[in-house]
Amino acid sequence: MVLKIVVAGATGFVGRLLVDRLKGDHEVIALSRSPKESEVNVEWRPCDLFSLLDAEKGLSGAEVAYYLVHSMQPTDHLAQGTFRDFDLIAADNFLRAAIKNGIKHIIYLGGTQPAEGTKNSPHLESRKEVEKLFLESSIPTTVLRASMIIGPEGSSFHIMARTVQRLPIILCPPWTRTQSQPIYIHDIIESLQACLRLPLNAVEVFDVGCATPISYEDMMKSLAKYFKKRRIFIDFMQVPYFLSSAVICTVTRAPWALVSPLIKGLSVSLQVQPDKKFDFLKRDFLSAEEALQQAMKKFNENKIPFAFRRPKVKPHIVRSAQRMDLPKGLNAQDVANQYMEFLPRLKPSVIRVDVQENWVYFNWAFPKLTLLVLEHAPERSGPDRQLFYVRGGALAKKTLRGRLEFREISNGEQIIAAIHDFEPRLPWFVYLWSQALIHVWVMKQFAKYLRNRNS
Repeated sequence: MVLKIVVAGATGFVGRLLVDRLKGDHEVIALSRSPKESEVNVEWRPCDLFSLLDAEKGLSGAEVAYYLVHSMQPTDHLAQGTFRDFDLIAADNFLRAAIKNGIKHIIYLGGTQPAEGTKNSPHLESRKEVEKLFLESSIPTTVLRASMIIGPEGSSFHIMARTVQRLPIILCPPWTRTQSQPIYIHDIIESLQACLRLPLNAVEVFDVGCATPISYEDMMKSLAKYFKKRRIFIDFMQVPYFLSSAVICTVTRAPWALVSPLIKGLSVSLQVQPDKKFDFLKRDFLSAEEALQQAMKKFNENKIPFAFRRPKVKPHIVRSAQRMDLPKGLNAQDVANQYMEFLPRLKPSVIRVDVQENWVYFNWAFPKLTLLVLEHAPERSGPDRQLFYVRGGALAKKTLRGRLEFREISNGEQIIAAIHDFEPRLPWFVYLWSQALIHVWVMKQFAKYLRNRNS
């Protein structure tokens, strides 16, 4: 049966290969941040997943949706917030768009989770949170959990290969001896494709990985053998994660935003749970040594992996997200209303908020000056999400996409207040050291106000 399939993350390491595999049998909609020329059986659509409107347009007409997005690098000149919050906003937009467009099934490539009771890393916790979002939705979802994906253009593989190539002596802190079960890139592609054979109403979670666990130190030793390099590996004491990350970034030229979360996630064992083992391919996956050997055949040190490339940053554009607890009995609409009430009470009380139908004016009291103008978008808002467009003022340029939103997450237990595509009117350097810092402080004060007023 020919399906119309949308792939979010289609320009990534896994996404590009998956699109190539799917287009032979299905119609594919490939989502990308920038416009691309369509090809036979592949329609490229520009889509910024931080925009719900973009996501709705991107998923229009599809039946099945793949979600392969794990972006840890900022796409804006200033990004205030954690990658975990940004990941959740993008996934939540994708899910809302999928529901609106009647998507029948979601297939999500997540991350292998440590054993129950083991402390998780922020990187893996983020993937678990997105997984939970999809599984608890009204759309049947299949989750494939993978740890390291080994392939010639994989970021983790490049980090290991470049480390082995460039360092004659490799100090190995305890996390390098952690056991995991990586998977070869073509094995994960076949597994993702095999998920299409599941019933559309299936809700499943599978672990994928090679049969025999292996440590990161042993993988580096295997690479040294393939490179025919004599390397001295020395077991070393525990090294602070930031120091390990700094050394690896310097040696491999990988970006900090990628390396730091990955290193923190290597201290926990990531192994396939027997009751969740994915065996639909009716064959064994390649071992880690075989996967490394296959990846070496096409490895090109001078070819920069996709994940190493810094995304094209929009100049002087701001994205900011702050997560806070949502008091029981309140929704996003209540929080938006309380935010308007809170600002005039903030000490020193120099801000006045005037609401005129759908227009909100933030005014400086003495002398009177309109700092910010927002337009409420009732047609794009609901009880669980409130949207306001930025329409100008002394502190903001009027743009088509600048917006403030209050969005419920975690089944209504928390809320994220976020600004997107905001373009300040102040000179950039002045904005960074004034308005940007004040905004984060104000949001922290609002979180306290919300908690205290409704306790």
